[in-house]
Amino acid sequence: MENIIDLRSDTVTKPSKEMLEYMLKAEVGDDVYGEDPTINSLQEEVAAMFGKESGLFVPSGTMSNQICIALNTMPGEEIIADSNSHIFFYENGAPAKLSGTQIFPIESTNGEIPLEKIEQAIRPDVYYFPKTSMIELENTHNRHGGTIISINYIKEVYELAKEYNIKLHLDGARIWNAHAITGIPFNEYGKYFNTISVCFSKGLGAPVGSMLLSTQENIQKALKIRKTFGGGMRQAGILAAAAKFALKNNLPKLIEDHRKALEFGKILSNSEFISIDLNSIQTNIVMFDLDKRINITNFINQLKNQNILLSGVGGNRIRVVFHLNITFEEALYSASTIKELSNKLIKN
Repeated sequence: MENIIDLRSDTVTKPSKEMLEYMLKAEVGDDVYGEDPTINSLQEEVAAMFGKESGLFVPSGTMSNQICIALNTMPGEEIIADSNSHIFFYENGAPAKLSGTQIFPIESTNGEIPLEKIEQAIRPDVYYFPKTSMIELENTHNRHGGTIISINYIKEVYELAKEYNIKLHLDGARIWNAHAITGIPFNEYGKYFNTISVCFSKGLGAPVGSMLLSTQENIQKALKIRKTFGGGMRQAGILAAAAKFALKNNLPKLIEDHRKALEFGKILSNSEFISIDLNSIQTNIVMFDLDKRINITNFINQLKNQNILLSGVGGNRIRVVFHLNITFEEALYSASTIKELSNKLIKN
């Protein structure tokens, strides 16, 4: 069987032989009792990285975000978030289902909602309005193409949230990628958020796992919420070991994924039938638009027949995500194949 070049997401990574061997050696215990030493070690390690008091290992990024929402809000309250944020677009209405909160979505061009729009969206203290209790930022921002939310912008939102006594949450599923490009320490990001969610199963290459970070008091509350959401795990140190391995061995490799993305984008930019903004390629995600004359479903299916997997994200827009299981050669080959197919479908 020919090699499949899977560019649908960085969630498709598979653990390396070395990671699997590390997992097999993990010391484990019952995490619901707080007795899994590998999980406890990971929680302490990541909390320290971000300058937070405590952390809680959970199965998924969605669960991590939703626990943080439950910590920061009460039923009937409201969250301000980008209209393309993961919590609004991809989490199945969970804030309403699980916490009884609604999202006030605001459009932005790169994930940085204009401050004046945030301030306008903050509800006055009037009895017939919901209370604005949380502002959410996503860094890097998935649906804006892996864009990096600047630290100066974060500081400005932090000051605004503090002025209005509103909690600030970071969906930092790909904060690792932002750090790899900017060099900004994780604990600098950590200063500005009441709660943070990070993910180990995307670019870092672990098979499962996310973590929320906050105060010790919040993490104690989060333990109960995690149990309610069905996220209590037992001898899950095997999974935490994969995350520990990834932080040590795969975090330094993220910059390579960013280089693959940029070189891929440069090739596509030479096609008259593909629209792409090279300035928007800031990390490992590339967004591009096909000529309207090309049927996107047919395009994706034809590439699938050539063992290249892509994802459509609405209209004629395609998202490509690079990760440690994709080589530079595969990135360049994929770009050339995509370019050639776009030319073929129009000219034929």
